[in-house]
This record gives sequence, structure tokens and C-alpha cells, in this order.
Amino acid sequence: MPTALRLFRYVAIAEACSWAGLLVGMYVKYVVAAGDLGVKIFGPVHGALFVLYLAAVLYAARQARWSLGTVVVGLVCSVPPLATLWFERRMLARHREPVTA
Repeated sequence: MPTALRLFRYVAIAEACSWAGLLVGMYVKYVVAAGDLGVKIFGPVHGALFVLYLAAVLYAARQARWSLGTVVVGLVCSVPPLATLWFERRMLARHREPVTA
């Protein structure tokens, strides 16, 4: 697997994990009302990984020559929780498919 795709994969997984941590932190803060430590920790982490994910999509797209539509889908997948996992799996499967002429 090319370096750009490997980096994209790691960042996509990390971004999804940070989303999950932030969601748990928000649940604890707003539903359980047991403090906001999770949000204070995972908020900035998720923000940084969100921006890094956007950059990783653009870098991988350039290296793997993704179409504009694929790039747009990848960027949009940064917004819904855990959608980066779906997109990462889709791109990994596409990269592993044999190329037919």
C-alpha cells in the first residue's frame, strides 16, 4: 500500500476514534451530568484530527488520482460521526481490486 494511502487510513481511523470519544464525553456531560472532562480532552483532539483528516484526504487523492467526486465524498465524510471509517474501507477495497484493462 502506498504511503499516502497508509497515512490516510491511520488518520481516518484515528479521527473516527476521536469522534467516538467526543460523543461519549458529550453523553457524560449532557445526559449523565457528571462533568465535562471528556469533552475538554476529546474536543481539541478531535478538532486536530478532523483537520488532519481533511489534509490526508487531499494528499491521498492526489497520490492515488481520485476523481473529484471521490474527493468530495471523502471530505463530506468528515462531518457525520464515524463516516470516515466507511470511506476508508471503501477506498481500501478499491485500491485492492485488481486493475483490468
